[in-house]
Amino acid sequence: MKYIDLHLHSNFSDGTLSPSEVVFRAADLGLSAIALTDHDTVSGVPEALSAALSMEPEDRITVIPGAEITAGYLGRDIHILGLFLDYRHPALNQALDETVRLRDLRNEKMAENLRRAGIPVTVEALREMEPRTVITRAHFARFMTMHGYVRSNQEAFDKYLGSDTPYYVKREYLEPANVIHLIHEAGGLAVLAHPLLYRYSLENTEILIARMKKLGLDGLEVIYSSNTGFDEGYLRRFANRYDLVMTGGSDFHGSNKPQLEIGIGKGNLKVPETLLEPLKEHLRR
Repeated sequence: MKYIDLHLHSNFSDGTLSPSEVVFRAADLGLSAIALTDHDTVSGVPEALSAALSMEPEDRITVIPGAEITAGYLGRDIHILGLFLDYRHPALNQALDETVRLRDLRNEKMAENLRRAGIPVTVEALREMEPRTVITRAHFARFMTMHGYVRSNQEAFDKYLGSDTPYYVKREYLEPANVIHLIHEAGGLAVLAHPLLYRYSLENTEILIARMKKLGLDGLEVIYSSNTGFDEGYLRRFANRYDLVMTGGSDFHGSNKPQLEIGIGKGNLKVPETLLEPLKEHLRR
């Protein structure tokens, strides 16, 4: 049995490894295929593809171009994975660039709030840490930890960056329908990422899935690092009920989420390669 991982982040968003390092690490761990799914960007995909092509043919790993795109749902954010994307598609890149612009405006406001709280952070300083990256709250957390304002990234979120803190700034989101349309325009599959991570009841999770299906959702991330107990069973049932293809991934972020490893998550994750054929079949419809 061969295994894959269809949810990975590099330092082009809030991961800490470069796209090449992600590819080589996944290959060393024996995976046959991965998807690079950085937040709201496909900028790391060319490097990942080049890294795979640089390997000997017998060792080469398949890299699936992807992105994890944020959308708004009932005043909160949800994440939709785009898999098998044409990462050069003009409309997709234009929309993602606008998303990053709005994120940058939000980051400026959040940095200003933190400076008022006595933490001298600037977006420029965050960019010096990761010049190519899309700045996220994880970068604020790393800055505060590195400079001794908090003891850990988790403390930074608990005290300063979480949505229930006075320093938090709400994001402007794309509509789910627009995200799904963009993914389809770019030739990809739209997959709802980690459906149970939004902390809805099972009933409301199913309502979310049903609404996304009506908008054209293709798949559901069924196998995921934080699943416990009957979680995967519930998600498989929803996927079958709404005729959604199944995916799985670790949500690897490097040292920003040190408890998660490529391909195995917290140690109990296995995403079989056999999931790839139904995904490709769905693409051919």
